[in-house]
Amino acid sequence: MIEEKENIQFELTDELIEQVEHFVTNKDDNALTTLLNEYHFADVAEILDELNLEDSVYVIKLLDSETTSEILTELDEDIREKILENLSAKEIAEEVEELDTDDAADIIAELPEERQAEVISNIEDDEHREEITELLAYDKDTAGSLMAKELVKVYEIWTVDECLRRIRGQAEEVTRVHSIYVVDKEEKLIGRLSLKDLIVAKSEQKIADIAKDNVDWVNVADDVEDVAKVMIKYDLEAIPVVDDEQTLLGRITIDDIVDVLKEEADKDYQLAAGITQDVEADDSIIELTRARLPWLFLGLIGGVGAFLIMEGFEDAFKGEAFVLFFFTPLIAAMAGNVGVQSSAIIVQGLANDDVKGSVNSRLIKEMLLAALNGTILALFLFLFIWATKGDFTTALAISVSLIAVIIVAGLIGTFVPLFLDKRGIDPAIATGPFITTSNDIFGILIYFWIARLILNI
Repeated sequence: MIEEKENIQFELTDELIEQVEHFVTNKDDNALTTLLNEYHFADVAEILDELNLEDSVYVIKLLDSETTSEILTELDEDIREKILENLSAKEIAEEVEELDTDDAADIIAELPEERQAEVISNIEDDEHREEITELLAYDKDTAGSLMAKELVKVYEIWTVDECLRRIRGQAEEVTRVHSIYVVDKEEKLIGRLSLKDLIVAKSEQKIADIAKDNVDWVNVADDVEDVAKVMIKYDLEAIPVVDDEQTLLGRITIDDIVDVLKEEADKDYQLAAGITQDVEADDSIIELTRARLPWLFLGLIGGVGAFLIMEGFEDAFKGEAFVLFFFTPLIAAMAGNVGVQSSAIIVQGLANDDVKGSVNSRLIKEMLLAALNGTILALFLFLFIWATKGDFTTALAISVSLIAVIIVAGLIGTFVPLFLDKRGIDPAIATGPFITTSNDIFGILIYFWIARLILNI
């Protein structure tokens, strides 16, 4: 078995990959196993990511299931999918039998439905099979789909001595014992214990007398993002999952929450960049095009809109006011930048549950902030234009326009993500091309409208 190594800095080198490929090509199984045994399973997964599919499958079939099951959980999803396609249902079943139920369910869920049923039917451990089937039945993105069935629970009527005897068997099935959950005779969660509480208690004491009843929990139907917020807020390493009757069903550990946060961060980053689907750099050109094209098309429409607005102010480019034309990119850029800044702050606050107070108070605060920033920037711009062009009125028109544009951009950048969040739409979409495009259009419209008023053109 590949054991966990501590304080070892893994470095994936071309020499290491070539060495593994050499052992695979020459079927030197002993040398290959000895080499890979020196690395953590996460490191081995990184090695397999660099091998061709045939060699990766060879390594998976060579090593024991206790090892390869952990490797599979660390592999890139696309590579894992291809490897699983080259394993039989029985071979996959042998892998998932070595995993905790949550990891096993995650891997099986990636398979086509027919293959899922085939793999599940090949799992020999009846209890493990039933628990995995239960987890697969929960809706995606709920606490139920994220939880593991492995946990340590005790009954309130047990004595400490009896409890210690009973939990030894349970603890063998749990990788890390974060807490001991206390239930009543109906399996309802009523409290928790730490190992320290149990060790220092007297043997004859009842569990009910030493259990803490202030236990945090989540409902099996709760959204995974809400679960993440609870665990982060209370700094929890694990949290129990219950149903509507408070029956203890499983637990969620912090490593699963880290995965959730990473996935959400990746999704939000892609949305902010104007990518509407979950894609990776190695996906096909068609898949990448489908993900990117909608927002690029929106940007195109925004550009056409800006052109039509500028065409409506064609007379502003005549005579001495033609200088307005050269500041159009600056106004559009400032509008887009301010909008993205404002929306990014709000989206981050919504994600961290830090946005408090009414929408109106947020808008007023943003308006004041934008007015201050806009005034400072406009003053600098006014001095620059006046010094270089010697035209006080034109400098005033452009500077006042900049202040107005920045205020409107800040308000849009604040209001849109709040509005989307209220409607149950991911507000991260408001930090991307949607905001920049809309602010470009409004910015140019406000710019020429104010300039026309001041310059009488």
